[in-house]
Amino acid sequence: MSYNPDIHARQSMRHPEWDYTHPGVYFITICTHERQHLFGYIDTGHMHMNTCGRLVSDEWHRTEQVRANVTLDAFVVMPNHIHGIIWIRPDTASRDSSAMNPYGDTFPHPGNTGNTPTPDHNRAYGRTVANSISTMMRQFKSIATKRINRHRNTPGAAVWQGNFYDRIIRNRQALRHIRRYIHNNPARWTQDRFHSHR
Repeated sequence: MSYNPDIHARQSMRHPEWDYTHPGVYFITICTHERQHLFGYIDTGHMHMNTCGRLVSDEWHRTEQVRANVTLDAFVVMPNHIHGIIWIRPDTASRDSSAMNPYGDTFPHPGNTGNTPTPDHNRAYGRTVANSISTMMRQFKSIATKRINRHRNTPGAAVWQGNFYDRIIRNRQALRHIRRYIHNNPARWTQDRFHSHR
């Protein structure tokens, strides 16, 4: 069955024991506060980013530049959300090593499908866990929010919803389906689960 975010979100449960600092491939979705259209608009199946959308895109791609163990994959900015694939690899692996081969052994154990809202934190005994997906997303959202509010002159305004959605990508078939889903997202905007007219 091809990847359907609505079906997979309803059918899956987040694995409470999964270590989200573990090397693997993760599908991330983050929505804007109250699903507001902050990042641009869709016209004839194409996304037209405004300045806020470009700031978000720039900050997302900076994630790879500031974290040596992260490689970014497919990504799209939509009017009120973003989708992206993130690879986390062992600290000892380089970006061009076999550990990052999408057909290699990086994929996590197939017992977990993920894709439920994830609290915007990841802590152990009260401490933030470095290099966890939640910590990365918290930092990304914080910096993007500051840049957007500086641009709009709206200090302190909410940009993002409190949580984000994550799914562990278990195999190369799922990776292909999710890459295709991300690529086709603008063309399928009116059918998107996050579609709204705000």
